[in-house]
Amino acid sequence: MEKKEIFELIARHTRSVIPMLENHTFQPEDKFEDIGAYSLDRAEIFEMVMTSLSLDIPRIELYGAKDIGALVDLLYEAVNVNT
Repeated sequence: MEKKEIFELIARHTRSVIPMLENHTFQPEDKFEDIGAYSLDRAEIFEMVMTSLSLDIPRIELYGAKDIGALVDLLYEAVNVNT
């Protein structure tokens, strides 16, 4: 899976958790807090993304990502290690 696909997956799941972001144009430098995704929202988004990617990694690793781009990088590495 390519980074662009992971990015789009994160954007899609974020929109489903926070519907007011339906028309938001996501950027890799978007921080979850800045777009209104606080801890419970992030947990739900992370769970949905990991389920979609068939990953089972400790959630604490994902919380280290400072923005969406960093999360994409972490998930990309995890997907490629597990394939």
